[in-house]
Amino acid sequence: MGRLQDKTAIITGGAGGIGKGMAMAFVKEGANVVIVDLNEEAGQEVVKELQQYQPESSFIQANLAEHDKLKGIVGDVVSQYGKLDILVNNAHASKNKPFLETTQEDMDLSFNTGFYPTFYLMQAAVPHLRETKGKIINFASGAGIQGHASQAAYAAAKEAIRAITRVAANEFGKDGINVNLIAPIANSPGVQQWAKEEPEYYQEVVNKIPMQRFGELEEDIGRAALFLASDDSNYITGQTLNVDGGTVKF
Repeated sequence: MGRLQDKTAIITGGAGGIGKGMAMAFVKEGANVVIVDLNEEAGQEVVKELQQYQPESSFIQANLAEHDKLKGIVGDVVSQYGKLDILVNNAHASKNKPFLETTQEDMDLSFNTGFYPTFYLMQAAVPHLRETKGKIINFASGAGIQGHASQAAYAAAKEAIRAITRVAANEFGKDGINVNLIAPIANSPGVQQWAKEEPEYYQEVVNKIPMQRFGELEEDIGRAALFLASDDSNYITGQTLNVDGGTVKF
């Protein structure tokens, strides 16, 4: 039996990148994974891969910026599987701009796709997670922790997510719900494309990572999420796990 045997997990942004890496790590340990993503074509392809390990895994096509529909996503999953054990809020869209050029529209994009879906999905999931003593994994970023230039909208939303994660950890610890964060540096498809387009700048960034590489999507980020989703982390809550090769130190 796997570490997540018979668990039901929702992963937003699961049709690629870190989301897919986590989904693969979870199904290989026995979880039924529901990936939620805007990209239907990619989502259908990924779910076929997941079903090779867990035939009951599934895909929900959704625009997470449509906040009034988020409660229904959780309800549909619970209706289908009978319970919810794990919620992973990974999806987030944002634009990088210098601070003085960042607009209300830029802020709205970041908060509407990152912060608010995290907030509303947590609200919808908690009543069900109380029943299963479940887990919530949210996503932070070194951009917020360190204040990276040209990432005001992204950093602001990520730090807001960290704030509500700590609040939720304090409120729901008594219910046996663990609420934690991952702040990753990952070898995503976007990073791979960037490495091809700007190899010198890419190498400069790699050189600043103590472990001299970006994290692998499944083996590094996915398995860190697996730890936080499993019983191995039952006495850990309200924490930010920096899965970044040693980049952020505190």
